This record gives sequence, structure tokens and C-alpha cells, in this order.
Amino acid sequence: MVDISFVLKVVFFRSESGNEPVREWLKELPREDRRQIGEDIKTVQIGWPIGMPIARKIDKDLWEIRTTFERGIARVFFTVDSGHMILLHGFIKKSQKTPPNELKTALTRLGNYKRGNR
Repeated sequence: MVDISFVLKVVFFRSESGNEPVREWLKELPREDRRQIGEDIKTVQIGWPIGMPIARKIDKDLWEIRTTFERGIARVFFTVDSGHMILLHGFIKKSQKTPPNELKTALTRLGNYKRGNR
């Protein structure tokens, strides 16, 4: 058995009300989609810092994990803090461009996280 060393530990962002939006979103997805997204998250965990085609910097302190599967494209926005990958927001893309409301959600959660909602 191979012992894998993770550079980052995954943490789900938790809202003030205690919800974990990315975990809840993942649970709603088909099993195979969850598996593929999980594999890409694991690739980033092991290979950080890593770039395209798996991960891309979006804004200051904000990156996305890029997963493509048969039925579409998924994005998981995250930030990195003290060896932790904080998963902020996930969604299925329906067009080439990231919808502004999806980016806004991720940036809002990033701001909440930075203000102490850790």
C-alpha cells in the first residue's frame, strides 16, 4: 500500500448557521459526479500548488477546481489557509463563462471566512 502525503487538508466552509454548503451540494449530485469531483479535490490536495487544467486562480485568495464529466462541468471554489483547503462553493456550469452570481457567492463566503467564520 502506498502512503500518500497530502499537502493540504480539506475543510468545508461552515456558515454562521452551521450549514456546510459544499458538502450539502455534493450530497445532491449523482454518485459518479461526486467521485470525479472528489478525485480532482484529492489531486489538488496532493499536488498543491497546482495549475491548469485541474485548478485555476480566480481572484486574490480564490481558486477553482475544474471537473469535467459526461453531463457537464463542475466548479468548486476554494481558498488556502495554513495548510487547509477551505471549500467555499460548488456548482454545475451551464455555459462557458462562470455566472457572476456563483462568483459572488464564493467571494462572499471567502469574506465571511476571513472575518472569523472559521
